Amino acid sequence: MIKIIEGELTPEKILSREITDYTEYEGTVREIIADVAANGDEAVLRYTRRFDCPELTQLQVSPDEIKAARDRVDPDFIKTLEEARSNIAFFHEKQVKEGFRLEKEDGIVLGQKYTPIARAGLYVPGGTAAYPSTVLMSAVPAKIAGVSKVVMTTPAGRDGKIKDEILAAADICGVDAVFRCGGAQAIAALAYGTETIPAVDKIVGPGNIFVALAKKQVFGKVAIDMIAGPSEILIIADSSADPVFLAADLLSQAEHDRLASAVMITDCRELALQVRSEVEKQLELLPRAEIARASIDSNSRIIITDSIEKAAEVSNEIAPEHLELCVKDPFGLLEKITNAGSIFLGSYSPEPLGDYFAGPNHTLPTGGSAKFSSPLSVDDFVKKSSYIYYTPEALRKKGERIADFAKREGLDAHAESILKRMGE
Repeated sequence: MIKIIEGELTPEKILSREITDYTEYEGTVREIIADVAANGDEAVLRYTRRFDCPELTQLQVSPDEIKAARDRVDPDFIKTLEEARSNIAFFHEKQVKEGFRLEKEDGIVLGQKYTPIARAGLYVPGGTAAYPSTVLMSAVPAKIAGVSKVVMTTPAGRDGKIKDEILAAADICGVDAVFRCGGAQAIAALAYGTETIPAVDKIVGPGNIFVALAKKQVFGKVAIDMIAGPSEILIIADSSADPVFLAADLLSQAEHDRLASAVMITDCRELALQVRSEVEKQLELLPRAEIARASIDSNSRIIITDSIEKAAEVSNEIAPEHLELCVKDPFGLLEKITNAGSIFLGSYSPEPLGDYFAGPNHTLPTGGSAKFSSPLSVDDFVKKSSYIYYTPEALRKKGERIADFAKREGLDAHAESILKRMGE
């Protein structure tokens, strides 16, 4: 049963986010990465046969396979995918930035330009599950940013096939190539390249612990989006909220996995008791009840505070991945929120709306990292370069002072680079 917390709050009472020791997996991941870097396709196929598909012979999914998969998908779901893609594009197009050029005295020009990365790799979890939403949320901002080559890796099932819905989403988003592989071997292939899979500049997308550790280990060789942790939802609710809705929303994240957390903060004790009861009632009806039960019993809380303002303070300390504001004036409370991945306003904007359809990205910072990081966006697929232009006259006016600065740092060659242009 979900715990109810009242009285003085400590970080441990609010939510425990213990750092898990994954040392036992790190060596295995390191070996896989080195093997793929050295042996390319042969290593990727070997690991893929071992972990996913014993009979796999072909890593790349052909265009004909992708088209056939799309044709097999229910036309109504194709319409849903297309409308979701349109909503995601509508939101992310507003994130596109333009550079700037500043002109100063003596002909000095300063500026900044944006350039898309050349190649992006999308990791999409697969196998027994299907996450076409991850395809949409990764590929759409990459394409809007102007990435010239977007490739995708996803595990095949035991039969060597990828879920039709995933391939349909890839086709709708214009993904340039799809490859049947997952796990650390897929991340290594994207980072180092193989005979079949091209090396990319950035890898984005969630995965299991082996994927997360592999992303962490290849960072520096390539860029990554983030290291995603267990899913989280936090709901701030007042007496106007419906306990049935609130319980359903808590369980929508609890069913992800046993480590997921579902937290509600309210200033109404009666509502807290109603929601706890409703969670128990709804939980028993879920197909994934065993997973949700572990999450609710171990990692979830209902916190009672003196006021909704205090609830916002507690929420900002937690910095949740998903935050629902189920209160009378959600837009007013929004102004008090400083740390959250994605914010859902009002009782009719539940978190799954953001997972699939509304438009803002569902790849979000977890584990409190919303205090310093942001959702996946167009910004993740572009680079910023600054530029400088000085005329001879402009350099001569400031050269002595710049050279003096360099010498004070003990960098005489820096100083000479300036002075030689001044005839000294």
